[in-house]
Amino acid sequence: MAVNVNDMFYAYSANDAIKEKGEYGGAVTTIMKYLLEEGIVDAVVAVEESWDLYDAKPILITDPKDIIKSAGSLHCGTLNLAKFVSKYLDGARDMKIAVTVKPCDAMTLKELMRKRKVIEENVIMIGVNCGGTMPPIPTMKMIRDVYELDPKDVIKEEISKGKLIMETADGEKAIKIDDLEEDGMGRRENCQRCTMNIPTNADLALGNWGVIGPLTGKATFVEVCSEKGADILEKVIDAGLIATEAPIEKGVEIRANIDNIMVNQAMKQREKDFAGTSGDILDVFAEYKEEFSKCMKCYGCRESCPLCYCDDCCLETEGPEWVPGGYTPAAPFFHLTRMVHMVDACTNCGQCSEVCPSEIPVAKVWATVNQKVRDIFGYYSGVDNDEPLPFTEFGPKSYRQY
Repeated sequence: MAVNVNDMFYAYSANDAIKEKGEYGGAVTTIMKYLLEEGIVDAVVAVEESWDLYDAKPILITDPKDIIKSAGSLHCGTLNLAKFVSKYLDGARDMKIAVTVKPCDAMTLKELMRKRKVIEENVIMIGVNCGGTMPPIPTMKMIRDVYELDPKDVIKEEISKGKLIMETADGEKAIKIDDLEEDGMGRRENCQRCTMNIPTNADLALGNWGVIGPLTGKATFVEVCSEKGADILEKVIDAGLIATEAPIEKGVEIRANIDNIMVNQAMKQREKDFAGTSGDILDVFAEYKEEFSKCMKCYGCRESCPLCYCDDCCLETEGPEWVPGGYTPAAPFFHLTRMVHMVDACTNCGQCSEVCPSEIPVAKVWATVNQKVRDIFGYYSGVDNDEPLPFTEFGPKSYRQY
């Protein structure tokens, strides 16, 4: 069966065990298993449940039998897998991998590929739709206080039709996500302003949005986004591992409408987040002067950022205290220096805010500045991968360190 870029399908696994364990027909799990079995990749990078439903950890899978461990979804899995690939797998220089990616994972990998910190030729990105992830501890508190459920009893959480649904053995309880977020709960703040929900910058984009009719809840909507993705899907179909059907036209329309609604909501959130920062980039820092005054220069934001790319950090070339810190306020010098290096590439993944012990809204600040870069240069981080970089390189050990 010929598969081409931009083709769309309803797809589900021919493997009953995967179909039962995987989300919506287990198409993602089946594709990953095939890639390993056929030796197309050396390993699969995904996430699996750690201590409980609210804790996710990255996993490197080399045995096809272990693929089933990564089946299903974890909305409290807030990590960005691009960092795992670049730091712990040496950017896939010596191995071929397939990675399950949310849109921000795919965007970050794309930026790292631009800098040759991740080798594009050795990576296959299997994208999954994402309406947002949730912070684990606040989510458990929300489940106890608002849903009046024991977090241990929740077996699945899902965002569907504008509601956050908690499922237990006794049934489901749903609350409008807008109402939750109005009260400071629900999705992470960076997810609320994210404008990319369908990862069309991956090789394949998969999710349940738009699957209607007899296959509702039993199949995955698949969009082919690259030649690499077309080749993979064609091989999996021809091997008889996945069954496909043409999507119902109304379903295609519904999928697009869901995406448009979420993008419009994100744009409204961005207007709210960016309010008061209509001037230049330094005006943004002036707006957050009080928050930045709390900075203790712990390097948490730098360490968590998947796009800090220098092999030798410029902030430590003369010792860790050459940028004011410690007893001297680190802001704005520390953050201004980081901004020059990575603001054009920021993908709003939120890792920096999550680790900040001073609770500085770092991700919001970077998203604000990054939007100004997008407005000036027309460059969309992690999406406009073929466009020239708006900024120059920083020394021999940054972009040029292949």
